[in-house]
Amino acid sequence: MPALSGEQSQAQSGSNWYALEPRRVVEALESNADVGLSAVEAAARLERFGRNEITETKRRGPLRMLAAQFSDVMVLVLIGAAIVAGVLGEPQDIVAIIAIVLLNAVLGFVQEYRAEQAVAALRAMSTPVARVRRDGVVATIQAPSIVPGDIVILEAGNVVPADLRLIDISRLSIDESALTGESQAIQKTVGAIAGDEVALGDRRNMSYKGTVVTYGHGCGVAVATGMRTELGSIATLLGDTTDPRTPLQERLGRFGRNLAVIVIVLCAIVFVGGLLRGEQPSLMFMTALSLAVAAIPEALPAVVTVALALGARRMVRRRALIRRLPAVETLGSVTFICSDKTGTLTENRMRVDMIRTNGQTSTVSSNAPDRSEALLMKAMALNNDVVVGSNGDVIGDPTELALYRAAAEANFDKKELERALPRVAEVPFSSERARMTTVHRSADGFIAFTKGAPERVIPFCVDRLDGPFDSDRLIEEAEQLAASGLRVLAIALRDVATMPDPIEDIEARQTFLGLVGLLDPPRAEVRDAVAQCQAAGIRVVMITGDHRATALAIARRLGIGSTDEEMLSGAELAELSPSELAASVSDVRVYARVAPENKIRIVDALQRKGEYVAMTGDGVNDAPALKRANIGVAMGKGGTDVAREASDMVLLDDNFATIVNAVREGRRIYDNIRRFIRYTLSTNSGEIWTLFLAPFFGLPLPLLPIHILWMNLVTDGLPGVTLAAEPAERNVMQRPPRLPTESIFAHGLWQHALWVGLLMAGLSLGTQAWAIHIGDAHWQSMTFTVLTLSQLAHVLAIRSERESLFRQGLLSNKPLFAAVSLTVGAQLCTLYVPGMARLFKTTPLKAGELFACFAVASVVFVAVEIEKLIRRRLI
Repeated sequence: MPALSGEQSQAQSGSNWYALEPRRVVEALESNADVGLSAVEAAARLERFGRNEITETKRRGPLRMLAAQFSDVMVLVLIGAAIVAGVLGEPQDIVAIIAIVLLNAVLGFVQEYRAEQAVAALRAMSTPVARVRRDGVVATIQAPSIVPGDIVILEAGNVVPADLRLIDISRLSIDESALTGESQAIQKTVGAIAGDEVALGDRRNMSYKGTVVTYGHGCGVAVATGMRTELGSIATLLGDTTDPRTPLQERLGRFGRNLAVIVIVLCAIVFVGGLLRGEQPSLMFMTALSLAVAAIPEALPAVVTVALALGARRMVRRRALIRRLPAVETLGSVTFICSDKTGTLTENRMRVDMIRTNGQTSTVSSNAPDRSEALLMKAMALNNDVVVGSNGDVIGDPTELALYRAAAEANFDKKELERALPRVAEVPFSSERARMTTVHRSADGFIAFTKGAPERVIPFCVDRLDGPFDSDRLIEEAEQLAASGLRVLAIALRDVATMPDPIEDIEARQTFLGLVGLLDPPRAEVRDAVAQCQAAGIRVVMITGDHRATALAIARRLGIGSTDEEMLSGAELAELSPSELAASVSDVRVYARVAPENKIRIVDALQRKGEYVAMTGDGVNDAPALKRANIGVAMGKGGTDVAREASDMVLLDDNFATIVNAVREGRRIYDNIRRFIRYTLSTNSGEIWTLFLAPFFGLPLPLLPIHILWMNLVTDGLPGVTLAAEPAERNVMQRPPRLPTESIFAHGLWQHALWVGLLMAGLSLGTQAWAIHIGDAHWQSMTFTVLTLSQLAHVLAIRSERESLFRQGLLSNKPLFAAVSLTVGAQLCTLYVPGMARLFKTTPLKAGELFACFAVASVVFVAVEIEKLIRRRLI
C-alpha cells in the first residue's frame, strides 16, 4: 500500500482496507496507533480532504421547482381556457381556473421541496463529537473535524463518526442494520480478511459512519471521511435518483393532450357548421368559445386534489402519512412491493424461537420444565452480560438480550439466580473461540456455563443429561436448525470442586444441555397482509442483507417465496448483466446479502419491464431505492430520518399491513377520478352533440352561450367534485392491478361517454323538436332544463360501474346527494327567480312542462342502470 499523498488516500476509501493487517493500514495512512496524528498534521489533512460531512448535491432551486409545476399539458390547457373565458367576459371562470392552477402549483412545489430534504437528513446523522488520539492524548473533537489517519475511540452507545479500520477491540459489537439490513449486531474482529469483493456485512474488521456501537469498546483508524464513506456513497446515490412520474400524472397528461385536440376540432366544426346554415358569425363565435370552455374539464385538477387529499386524510387515521399526494393513487397501480426485511417484515428484535433438549424441540414457556430445560434456562439467564439500568431499561448484546428475556419469561430471574450462584470468573467470547463461559460459585464448588457456536461447544462435551451423547448427531441437528434460518447456539455446563488453572480448562469435559434457536421473528400481521396483496395481484419481494438461509426461512413463514429458485444473493445479482437481470427479475421473490446499489438495480429492472414498484424500508441503506421507486414507503417508528425524507408515504405504526389499506385507498381514488372523467366526458359530449346535431334536424340553435357556461358551472362543478367522496366498491381488492400502460379510457369508458352523450343530445333535441311542433314558446327553456337534469341523473347512476344505485343506497355518498339537490334547486331558480330568468333568458315552465323535463331526464338514469345490469350479467 503506498504512503498517503494528496487525494490518493481519500480516493482509496473504497479499497480493500479490510484485507490488510492493522499495522499496514496505520502505516499507509502515515499515522501512529498509540499517539495518533499531531494537531498540525490533522489541520493540514482537514484542509486537504475537507470536513467529515455529507454534502448536498446541486439541486433545482425553488424558482425552477415552481416553474416546473406549470409545464403539465392539462395545466396549459386550463390556462388557455382562462384566456377564452376572458374573451367571453366571464370573470368567474377566470378566477376559478386560475385559482385551481395556482393551488395545484403550490401543492406540487411544497411536496417536491419537502422530498428534497433527504440529503439534509443524512447530514444530520453525523455525530456531533468524537474521541480521538491527537499528540498522544485522547481528545474530544467535533466529528466533522476527523480526517483520514485519525485514531478514533469507540464505546458502547457511540455512533461511529467515520469509516474505520479497527485496530484494537474488546468484545466490540456494532449494529449495522441501518446500513446493511442485517438484523443482529456484528461482533467485530481486527484480523485481515482475504478477498477482493467481500460483502459490506462480512467486513467484520471495519466499522462504518452512521452505525451504532452496541457492546464493548475499541479503536480504529479513519480510512474514509465525508462523502467518501459508505454513508456518503449512499448520499450520492440518493442525489442521483429522480422521481418517476406517477401513473395518474401520465394518464392525465395523455388525457389532457388528447382532449385539447378534440376540443379544438369540435369547436371549429360547430362554428363552421353554424355559419353554413346562416347563423350570425358573432353568435356562433361566442357559442364555439363557450363550448370550448365547457368542454375543458377545469374541475379535473380540483377533483384530483380533493380525492387525493381526502384519501390522505383517511390514511392518516389508518396510521399512514402521505408525503406526496399522488402517492396515494400510485399504490393503486403498484404491481410489485419490494420490502426490506429487518424492521419491516420482522420485529428487528432477536427472540428465542425454540429450544432443543434430549432430542425434543419445544418453545419457551413458564410451565414447569424438566431437569434439562431448567438447567438450560438457568444457563441462559446467567451466561450473559445483560445489565438492567436504573430506569428499568435492559441493555446488552441483542443475542444475549434474547436469551435473558426467554429465561425471564420462563421465570428464571437473573438477579435471584446470581444471589445463589454469584459469578466469580469468566472466559470471554472471541471470534476465534466463538464461545463464552461464565463460572459461578455453588454450594459444592463451582459451576461453569458455556454458550457458543455448536461446532465450538459440542466437541468439548463428553456426555449429556438423560440420554446418550453423540457429538456428530448433535452437530447435524444444529446444522438442520441453521438451515431453517435460525441462529443456533449450543449450551453446556461443568461442575468442579476447585477452580482449574488455567481457567480455560474448565471448558473441557462438559455436559451438553441443549441447543437454542434464535430468530428475528416476522411480524404477526404480515403474513395476512402478504396474502391480501397476492390476492390483489401484487407480488411481494423481500430484499435483505441477511444470509440466504435466514432470508429464505422468513420468506417461507410469510408466504413470499419457498424455493432456492426464487432467490438471488447479492453476489449472484452482481454477476448478472442488465438483460439477464431483466429476464429473471419477475420470478425472484427473495434477495439476500444485497447492497444499496443492488436494490436500485432491482427497482430499475422491474420498472424497465413496465412494472410499478413500491419499495418499503427503514434504514439508511434503503433511501436511494425508496426515492427511485414509483412509491417509497418508510417506517415511522423504527425508521431513520433519511428513509422517511426519501419516501412518499410513512407508516406511522411500522405495520406492513397498513400498505394493504393504502392499496385499497389508492384503487378507490383512481376509481373516483375515472368516475369524474366518465361523468364530465359524457355531459360535455352531450352539450357538444346537442349543438352539433341540431342543424342536421333543421332545428334552431338549442342553447345560448350563457346556458352552456351555466351547465359547465353547476353540473360539472359541485356534483363532479363530490364524486371524490365515493366509497370503495366491494370487489376493489379482488381484482388485479391496473396495467401501468392502461389508458384512462379503458374498460368501456369512452364508449359510455359516447352513447350517453348521444342519448342526452337525443333527449334534449327531441324535447326541443316536440315543443316547437306543438307551438310551445318555452322550447329553449325546456331544452336547457332537460339537458341539465339529465346530467344530474347521470351522476347518480355512475357512482358504480357495476353495482345498482338501489343497492349502494342513495345516502351512501351524502356530499353527492346534497350537491345534486342544490344543483336542482339552482336550476329551478334560473326558471322561476325573475332576476336569474332575465340573466339566463329563460321563461317559467308550467307544472306539466317541468314534470315532462324531469321524466325525460330520468331516461338517462334508467339507461345507465340497464348498462350496469348487462355488465353484471356478462362480466
